[in-house]
Amino acid sequence: MHQTLKALLILCVGLCSATDVISADEADRQTPPHVVFVTGDEEYRSEESMPMLAKILKRDYGFRVTVCYSLAEDGTIDPNNVSSITGLEALEDADLMVLFTRFRDLPDEQFQHFLDYVATGKPIVGFRTATHAFKFDKNKKHRDWGWKGEKIAQLVGQNWITHHGHFGDGHQQLTDVAVIPEKADHPILRGVKPFKAYSWLYHVQGGGDKLRGDTKPLLTGRALVSNHEMHGKTDRYPLTNPVAWTKTYAGKDGTRGRVFFATTAHPYDFKDASVRKLALNGILWALGMEKRIPPGGANAEIVGEYKPNNSGFGNRFKPNRKPEKL
Repeated sequence: MHQTLKALLILCVGLCSATDVISADEADRQTPPHVVFVTGDEEYRSEESMPMLAKILKRDYGFRVTVCYSLAEDGTIDPNNVSSITGLEALEDADLMVLFTRFRDLPDEQFQHFLDYVATGKPIVGFRTATHAFKFDKNKKHRDWGWKGEKIAQLVGQNWITHHGHFGDGHQQLTDVAVIPEKADHPILRGVKPFKAYSWLYHVQGGGDKLRGDTKPLLTGRALVSNHEMHGKTDRYPLTNPVAWTKTYAGKDGTRGRVFFATTAHPYDFKDASVRKLALNGILWALGMEKRIPPGGANAEIVGEYKPNNSGFGNRFKPNRKPEKL
């Protein structure tokens, strides 16, 4: 009797251990991840590029996708409304947050959803202006998360410092992007070929500046035109800088979440299949689903059409558009 009971206990422990070690890939197949895109920037048309990526993820991977927007009072998309992003409560059950905002000054009830998500240590993907995702001029108690605040730098890898200048916005390619040779086998780079970006190069490292934490660059960009070069400041602001990297960050209980970040995210950049593959591969990697990235990279075929407006401030966004049903 005693031996039989002992055998049953051993069997039970074995079964429990087996269920505890389900791989991330298997778990994702059982319950599709929920990816929440947080948009809201007055310059780079995140309200157009991020829904495009969301549709691909839904089509090819069956993900649940939510896109949060800055809206006007009439419910139309208004990137110039820096004081509100509608729908952030979706982060409560998100498996991944994709952040592409610029200088948002959110009220407590909205920003708390962001803080609660970060506290979980779940993965994050960020694009370009997410280095200065917030700017708390009104809600000053969150200034450490704002422009030049150390918290956002520790989360995504860097603050906004400077870039190499506004030249021919949307009319010429301004940054030559190349794979770092020793990183060529990284899953995020599958199918990603060297490309020229319409984004002017962000300065994130060199001349006394350093990327934060355990950041590991994957791609470098070289400025083809540079305001800093014209003024003889390339020692301070080198012409070559990382444009995509991975890192991790710690949640409240010490859980470490994966982070993928890319600074080349001009709306026209996403017309290039390599840029879309980079973004999609980065999302899959951040979720721990790198086994689902094919050798040639994620399928970057666009759902429908992608004809974004050019970047720029003021009224350059498409007016009278309401959020799409994905």
